[in-house]
Amino acid sequence: MTVLDIITYPDARLKQVADEVKMFDSGLLEFIQNLEETMAAGPGGVGIAATQVGVMQRIAIVDVSNYPKIKKAKHHGHLILINPEIVDWQGMKKGREGCMSVPDFTGNVIRAENIILNALDENGKQQEYEMEGFEARAVQHEIDHLDGLLFLDRLVSRRNDLFKRKYKD
Repeated sequence: MTVLDIITYPDARLKQVADEVKMFDSGLLEFIQNLEETMAAGPGGVGIAATQVGVMQRIAIVDVSNYPKIKKAKHHGHLILINPEIVDWQGMKKGREGCMSVPDFTGNVIRAENIILNALDENGKQQEYEMEGFEARAVQHEIDHLDGLLFLDRLVSRRNDLFKRKYKD
């Protein structure tokens, strides 16, 4: 497996809309393994989109199960989401987000609290998920990447809701 290079803002590729995945083959499975390795190598990431490594396909991985604040919250564990689509959402809530492609900042973004998501798995099988809270937020963040959006594009206010990331030495 290979750790891939993460594209960082302001790289123009982060603004590209990803194409639907149509081929489910060994090449796709190998890429997913590399994407998983890349996410695991990052600093505490709970998700990654293919576009963040320069592959313009609608593939995202989300796993909030090891996030310290959510261990007891309801979630679906490790998810491979291909051609994900939010089909319903309810409630809105502001929350802080960070991103491997925007490593120096975090920001407050309003997202749906509850979503219903349709996606294909790595074998091309249709899946439906009901998600809430942090998991729903993480999925929406990754789908934004697939649509050429960053959390910076959804900030409540650039003046009041963008924060320099604090690093621990």
